[in-house]
Amino acid sequence: MAEKISPDRTDDNLTLDAQDDRWEWRRKIRAHPRKHLIYRIGVGVLGCLLIIAAPLTGWLPGPGGIPLFIAGLAVLASEFEWAQRLLQRVKGWVKDFTTWTGRQPAWLKTLGTLAIFLCVVGATWLYMAVLGVPGWLPDTWESFLLDLPLLG
Repeated sequence: MAEKISPDRTDDNLTLDAQDDRWEWRRKIRAHPRKHLIYRIGVGVLGCLLIIAAPLTGWLPGPGGIPLFIAGLAVLASEFEWAQRLLQRVKGWVKDFTTWTGRQPAWLKTLGTLAIFLCVVGATWLYMAVLGVPGWLPDTWESFLLDLPLLG
């Protein structure tokens, strides 16, 4: 029966050492330098692909590439100290922004929500002005949209 190792995490470095990792499969990988190098390369490639995909999907309605960027940074932070430091800084910025928005008056929050809504509607309209009205929309919606300026 294998001895279960409890994560220590008391050392100063940000990256987990093999003995500090809570997942046994990753502890085994980190214990072998060659496997660890291959693993780090894989983590780096996956994290970079997610970060590269972020601006490519940023124009889509919804949160766009923000979740992909954060996911890519989180993947990189699982193995690289510089990414851990950057992720901590981004978390701090998000916390500061959330605190700041929480202190704002209700009328300003409403105005901000309306501005974001108008930006999304404008971006969607611009998207359809350039690429056309999607054919998968119901006929009633399509006929309404085709009556709008630059869409018909």
